[in-house]
Amino acid sequence: MPELDIFGRVSERIATAEVLSDQDRDFLTDRLAELRGSYTNLRYPLAPCAVHGDAHQQNLIKTPDGKILLIDFERFAFGQPETDLAVTATERLIGWHTPREYEGFATAYGFDIMGWEGFPVLRSINELKMTTWLMQNVNESEQVAQEFQVRFASLRDDEAPRAWTPF
Repeated sequence: MPELDIFGRVSERIATAEVLSDQDRDFLTDRLAELRGSYTNLRYPLAPCAVHGDAHQQNLIKTPDGKILLIDFERFAFGQPETDLAVTATERLIGWHTPREYEGFATAYGFDIMGWEGFPVLRSINELKMTTWLMQNVNESEQVAQEFQVRFASLRDDEAPRAWTPF
């Protein structure tokens, strides 16, 4: 099984984005380098295992009989489970899950990633990935383009509220 590459195609997306000014590209490139450094210094509380690599709610489907299935295994790899858990926590903090839904998730898993000191790094990585993924789709609609601007502004200000729209 391959080792998890948490940064996936972020570097490629930044390099090929037509919507970025040189200044914005430099900002994202610097942010990526900073996060790569922070990521390598993390010390994890959970044991490495098989991870999905893109564990978000759009990769869940409900069958007619009510079963929930996980789909999209292109990033399936060996890595830290914290990386998958941090996706749901990040989605919670940007308003895509209610506190109650997240609490149920963390309770069922038996570990609340938000209480771990390394979570802010994984959250920042997820926010960068979510923003650069959307960046490559800005020509799809005005709503996507506007949402990209909202997310990009958030990346420039760690204290800015995150009220992101899912796409």
